[in-house]
Amino acid sequence: MNWLWMLVGTYLLYAVVMVFAHPQFIYPFGPDPFDNPDFRQDVVTERNVALAISDGADEAAVLFFMGNGGALAYFTFSLDAHVAADRTLVAMEYPGGGGIAGKPSEVRLKADALAAYDWLAARHDGPIVVHGYSMGTGLALHVAAERSVAAIVLDAPYVRMCALMTKASWLPACYLPGVQKWDSAALIPKVSAPVLIQHGTADQLIPMDNGRRLAGLLEAAGLPVTFYPVDGATHNNLAGQRGYRERIDGFLEEVLKQ
Repeated sequence: MNWLWMLVGTYLLYAVVMVFAHPQFIYPFGPDPFDNPDFRQDVVTERNVALAISDGADEAAVLFFMGNGGALAYFTFSLDAHVAADRTLVAMEYPGGGGIAGKPSEVRLKADALAAYDWLAARHDGPIVVHGYSMGTGLALHVAAERSVAAIVLDAPYVRMCALMTKASWLPACYLPGVQKWDSAALIPKVSAPVLIQHGTADQLIPMDNGRRLAGLLEAAGLPVTFYPVDGATHNNLAGQRGYRERIDGFLEEVLKQ
């Protein structure tokens, strides 16, 4: 039986190590700074939140939250979708990536996201749309649960990030103390805006079943949801697929005219 206790002890030690180490896997941000001539950069002084801003003539403004696989410079297709439509676009830059100082965490990023919304709302009189990609979908839904938004655009969303962590680590991540859960399902009862979800059928990082299940949970809560499975798209090339921009434009045109 000694081998059994050794196995249990090793597993428990592994669990403790992963509780402390898991943020390194959640936030693998890249160092590339965002340098786009269509944007200016500003800082929300009360929380030192870094924002990239592109002013547009459209009535709607978009608050964009990128994924965790890099830096804002890697999300050109998503940003261009709004710049091309002449929408005002505010994209939050995350501490720890893109040359932005600071240490990311679920608590900090969610607080920063609300500060970014408040900054934009104080300067924009029209409707505000939140748009999130991958990890950023949790921030978009968090803002939509805590603030008034006109529409929600989600690219490759998850239901619970901790459930994805469980599959990857063989640990009950959703139940371990100290683990950053990123539970989007828990936010749904406070969300009230229409939702567009686009998810690649070949997404191996966040399988499309996550997007479909999240859409079902939103619909069950009484929200209007449009779900598009994007044939052949992976997690990283979803925004570059044909029709991506047109689906966003059509969804926002329909929602914002009401």
